[in-house]
Amino acid sequence: MAENKTQETGLAVIGGGPGGYAAAFHAAEMGMKVTIVDSGSKLGGVCLNRGCIPSKALLHVAKLIQESKESADWGVKFAKPKIDVDALRAWKDGIIDKLASGVEQLAKRRNVEVIQARATFADSRTVSLKYEGQAPEGAPSHLSYEQAILATGSVPAMPGLFKIDDPRVMNSTGALELETIPKTLLVIGGGYIGLELGTMYAALGSKVTVVELTEGLLPGADRDLVRPLHTRLTGLFEGIFLNAKVEKLEVRKEGIAVFMSGSGAPAEEVFDRVLVSVGRWPNSMNLGLEATRVEVDEKGFVRIDAQRKTNDPSIYAIGDVAGQPMLAHKASREAKVAVEAASGQKSTFDNTAIPAVVFTDPEVAWCGLTETEARAQKQNVKVVRFPWAASGRAVTLARTEGLTKLIFDPESERVLGVGIVGPGAGELIAEGVLAVEMAAVARDLADTIHAHPTLSETIMESAEAFFGQATHLYRPKR
Repeated sequence: MAENKTQETGLAVIGGGPGGYAAAFHAAEMGMKVTIVDSGSKLGGVCLNRGCIPSKALLHVAKLIQESKESADWGVKFAKPKIDVDALRAWKDGIIDKLASGVEQLAKRRNVEVIQARATFADSRTVSLKYEGQAPEGAPSHLSYEQAILATGSVPAMPGLFKIDDPRVMNSTGALELETIPKTLLVIGGGYIGLELGTMYAALGSKVTVVELTEGLLPGADRDLVRPLHTRLTGLFEGIFLNAKVEKLEVRKEGIAVFMSGSGAPAEEVFDRVLVSVGRWPNSMNLGLEATRVEVDEKGFVRIDAQRKTNDPSIYAIGDVAGQPMLAHKASREAKVAVEAASGQKSTFDNTAIPAVVFTDPEVAWCGLTETEARAQKQNVKVVRFPWAASGRAVTLARTEGLTKLIFDPESERVLGVGIVGPGAGELIAEGVLAVEMAAVARDLADTIHAHPTLSETIMESAEAFFGQATHLYRPKR
């Protein structure tokens, strides 16, 4: 049991994920006395322990398996891979442990104190601490602070319809445990998490079916970017049902019976496992926020201003708990803004482009203004596309389904948005983010020499196409 005592700190960071530890480290470097309070056994939050990192490790394996099959077309044949699930799981867990240990070492080197407990606000300047199991000797029961940053993240959404007491119904966290490779898997939700995990399980041998409520996969993304992915997934998955809905789940001995409705979906089918991937909910409940002046909106997100300050002047909020987009890299950027604002600097979150990346195969990435948004806002833009069939590097990779597109202001020629689909799109999008943030114009990208042959050339040639001058894309002048 924790001693009934209050410990003091300058900055309390509630949550040790990519937003929380980034905030703590930045604050420590600025000379603040910092304490992280995190309820997990390891720093890193969902991203490192139960999300971004383990999923990308397993997706790398999935891509390797898929390429080993496709290489037969190139004259190189491999035997069918034998998958040792226990070894694969251990490899994935080893990556998590290595990175989590690295974060913990960085905290020690920066003299950032870490308290492994659940924090609940007692008032605007104090949190009470609840420890899992036996509290460490001398551990405080409360932590008082001058300022706090709330970085508690989010959890997988699990609507009541899917809450049945059976481990065969999983959320993303359960799916990444990789307990078994089911023969059949239903993925409820065609967003980025569902498609990434569906891709992973399909490569490992599962027959995967996806049910999506809307009319297309990756709702919100431009359709021309989604189309090559949809085509490839059609060959990888057993079925993709759009405009379809899961009405009911039923536990049976042989599996989970799923009752569906909608376009082309079977009325009833039994699956070995079901993955519910319908979004995430912010972790703003049961934090004692009612004891502070912090306000939460109707969706559970904490209300913040441009400096990431809440309605309570001593509390800031960053990351998933503070609103969309729920992305680790957005949280990390917000962390620095919040720390600088807390130290009295005039720092604000004014980033124009936050990259979104879907780590499927092909990858899909975009930043800035999308074509869908421009159309909805009736904004006059010029969209230029460069098909990867015209890219020498894409041809050498046998991956010509890709596409790079740039969205320009037709008057100023400024780059407003970038979209890419194809292998490595998540790496390529960084140049697009920089172009949008720096208010680059078409000529800036067109006149920047890109190495040949590379996929990055498709950005240069897209910009050249704005002027009708793309070397590898012929478009007759009207």
